Amino acid sequence: MKKNRLRVFMTILATTVACSFLIVLASVGFGLQKSMTEQIMKKQIVTEIKVAGKEGKAGKPVQKKDLQEFENRKHVTAIFERMYLNEDVEAKLADRTNTKIKDLTFTDMDAEQKTNFKLDRGRLAKSPNEIVVGYDFGKLLWTKNESEKYEKQKHKKEKNVKKPTGYKGDILGKTIDITVAKTGEENAKKKNHQFKIVGVKKQSSYAWKMDTTVYLSENAIDYLKPEKSQVVNKMFVYTDSAEHVGEITNALEDKGFYVDSITKRLDSINLFFTAFKIGLIFVGVIAVLISAIGIFNTMTMAVTERTQEIGIMKAIGASPNMIRKMFLLESAYIGVIGSVFGMMISYGVSFLVNKFLPVILSSVSHGGGEEFHITFSYIPLSLVLIATAISAGVAILSGLNPAIKATKTNVLTALRREL
Repeated sequence: MKKNRLRVFMTILATTVACSFLIVLASVGFGLQKSMTEQIMKKQIVTEIKVAGKEGKAGKPVQKKDLQEFENRKHVTAIFERMYLNEDVEAKLADRTNTKIKDLTFTDMDAEQKTNFKLDRGRLAKSPNEIVVGYDFGKLLWTKNESEKYEKQKHKKEKNVKKPTGYKGDILGKTIDITVAKTGEENAKKKNHQFKIVGVKKQSSYAWKMDTTVYLSENAIDYLKPEKSQVVNKMFVYTDSAEHVGEITNALEDKGFYVDSITKRLDSINLFFTAFKIGLIFVGVIAVLISAIGIFNTMTMAVTERTQEIGIMKAIGASPNMIRKMFLLESAYIGVIGSVFGMMISYGVSFLVNKFLPVILSSVSHGGGEEFHITFSYIPLSLVLIATAISAGVAILSGLNPAIKATKTNVLTALRREL
């Protein structure tokens, strides 16, 4: 190997490139899967199971009595109903108005305490005229001048349109007026009600996501008296930990309920990305097989050039097994050294991709780069071990035929040969 450094170097380089290509290519699948999993884990409460309906009851909402048998089931901490109001809602504080309220949610506050419902400050609502608001509720309380200025900038399609800062003070403890109007009806009769803000929900894990949700207790629905046709009912089941979500999900499905939980979403994602990663690894393995041709040629030339040495070794008592191992060890060296350098290069490429690709995409999207804060490449230890095993294994197999050829060398022919 020392006598033919350039040839061995080029062979190791081919193995290095092939191994790094295999790892980097497969790391894309691992990175996207990791990012999507993290996003789902952040977006959806991991212990939450949504019950959408039941077999044989198409169009009918599931009620709490339908889930009565699960109330005392082990690992189930809470079963309750949330009601969402699909009407235009407007909140007003002094001269400021929030017209961006997307969700007016009626819920069981006592049951919410058993879930992952976390407050930044304050407490949960107890009486009908008390509410809990999203972390960003105050940011969308704008004055009339602020709203008009913002709409004017949008209408002119000005660059770098900035939203008003909204209410800068502490919203906790303030009394606001909430007006509800029928959706789609102009000049509809509006119902005005006063509510006291007693709690502010914890900020969303997504910095860019504005949480302006308003949470009311269940009995507040009688106080607000919305149109029944505009109220959407949804049932939720909560477990004591994420590891029991799959068990309860399966139990609900066995009873004919249509459910949506984090385990169902992750199972679908994992199935897709497993096939995706296998495809990427297969493409990477093709590159490794191409590099195997170089190893085969190198080892074949090594056997041919050292025919006389092999003959001398066999003449002084070297066994065929020892000669075979010697050449296999050389091809294994090439595979392992190439894999080590390939692994180092892969981590470097992965780091650069994750660092600069989001910046590039952000600049291309004209400042909308928040959504590109994802992991494009992730290299777990398992991937490194698999890639190293494939590269080293292919290198050894490439040197197997030349090694067997070396053991079959005729001693007399080899000794008579002149190099």
